[in-house]
Amino acid sequence: MKTLKFKTNIKCNGCIATVSPALNSDKNIAKWDVDTSSPEKILTIETSEATPDNIINLVEKAGFKIEPISI
Repeated sequence: MKTLKFKTNIKCNGCIATVSPALNSDKNIAKWDVDTSSPEKILTIETSEATPDNIINLVEKAGFKIEPISI
């Protein structure tokens, strides 16, 4: 299992509700969370196979900005 982190503009519970179907539909994502209290709105993904590009595509299709953070 690996952890991927991204800066996003997912800033509230309404935004989380909007992006949830996209992230929950990907069978390669074991767990995800958005820290809406952080200024950078960090999205953390636990995955065994999803790539950063997969995650970026899912979040952008849901209408949000996202960029990877180097760990």
